[in-house]
Amino acid sequence: MEKFGDYIKRIEIRALWGRKNIAWELRPDVNILSGVNGIGKSTILNHSVRSLGVLGPSGVIGYGPDMTEVHITFSPEDATCVRYDVIRSFDRPLLHGDLLDRMAGGNVKTELDWQLYQLQRRYLDYQVNIGNRIIEQLTSGGVEGNVQASRLSEPKRIFQDMVDDLFSETGKRILRKSNEILFEQDNDILHPHQLSSGEKQLLVILLTVLVQDGQPCVLFMDEPEVSLHVEWQQRLISLIRTLNPHVQIILTTHSPAVIMDGWQDAVTEVSDITED
Repeated sequence: MEKFGDYIKRIEIRALWGRKNIAWELRPDVNILSGVNGIGKSTILNHSVRSLGVLGPSGVIGYGPDMTEVHITFSPEDATCVRYDVIRSFDRPLLHGDLLDRMAGGNVKTELDWQLYQLQRRYLDYQVNIGNRIIEQLTSGGVEGNVQASRLSEPKRIFQDMVDDLFSETGKRILRKSNEILFEQDNDILHPHQLSSGEKQLLVILLTVLVQDGQPCVLFMDEPEVSLHVEWQQRLISLIRTLNPHVQIILTTHSPAVIMDGWQDAVTEVSDITED
């Protein structure tokens, strides 16, 4: 039986590229892997994410021609898996197929568009689940039931206020009466695929965190500062943890801006966790 952990305590990668060992002790809140391009930040992240889907009973997975091994230790240590999400930062064009065009109505042209299309479905499920729990609290009666119902709707309101504030310079506001994510701008209705790359990327991150529904979850991000306004980079970690204080952030970066606002001590250099 699967037992979900709260976060990842340690990542070990043995025989990376056939010649290096990685041992990374992780914090439960924020972990920033820093280093120059080409040093292996994305490789470490990708190996870790790939292994989470295929872990064996021992927590070890071996794959590839050089049989690189990845060992993941969770908290609590008897857990066999964790909930996790992966944010892809690069807005590359997608190769279209007939099925994708039929599913998304021709509005999915890039990787961020595809992530937003999938998140719209998760957002609808999230709202249904929250709505059912609110009804349950209201029908239970009493002042406490009303208070709990109000608390359940608070994360969605915080998310909407947060996005409105971040997009305020361009006059975009979330259309709050809609069940899906839509925006108003100068009396026009905008869909997420009509946003800029930076706006899409920020929306993907915040919407992913919202639909985690406050549960312990690991969020992997590879260079999330790509395309983001400098102010957004500086606020990114605090925004994520405001929406879900139980999320464990694991990200890579070569930009110092993303580590501002009090998270300098969460930075690990790739060279510090690598041995030949």
